[in-house]
Amino acid sequence: MKRSALRWVMLSQNAMTLGSGIVFPFYLIQIKEIGGGFAEYGIAYGLFTICSAFLNGWFGRSSDRFGRTPLLLAGSWGMAGLFLLFPLATSIAQVYALQIAMGAFGAMQRTCEKALLADLTDGEPGRGEKIGRYQTGIALFSGIAVIAGGFLIDYFTLDLMFYAGSALLLASGLLLLRVDERGEEGQAG
Repeated sequence: MKRSALRWVMLSQNAMTLGSGIVFPFYLIQIKEIGGGFAEYGIAYGLFTICSAFLNGWFGRSSDRFGRTPLLLAGSWGMAGLFLLFPLATSIAQVYALQIAMGAFGAMQRTCEKALLADLTDGEPGRGEKIGRYQTGIALFSGIAVIAGGFLIDYFTLDLMFYAGSALLLASGLLLLRVDERGEEGQAG
């Protein structure tokens, strides 16, 4: 049933939002610790965004061909792996390379998430309301993530934030294993 699949997608993407949201506002500190400044932060974030922009269309076509869920899973677990590499970065060039890879996984995730959301609500009564509830959850978890990240950075290390974010992105992928794109609950889990 589409309703069940939509719930699993929502749980997965809330975990994704929480995992990435505790890191993204604060990774400027990582750039500062390896000798970078605001210009390098701007370049790093710009590389992420530009890479993502160029790949959105390609991932959209790929999701039509290979399915949305496998690409969402690759995006979650790919980003989880990259978060484990961030604490090991010792140069701005390494951060730039990680940002380009994150841009690719980010495009994969955002494009496929929207396409799957459209698929699961197509022809459904109250489609706008369902999408609104979905976005409410995403926005709520985004806010919670930033607050949690602030506390984590005060009481723990920046590395722990990346590890916690990675664990949540891994969990996001595990939740995706329950999604069948036809709207039926998956057999995994």
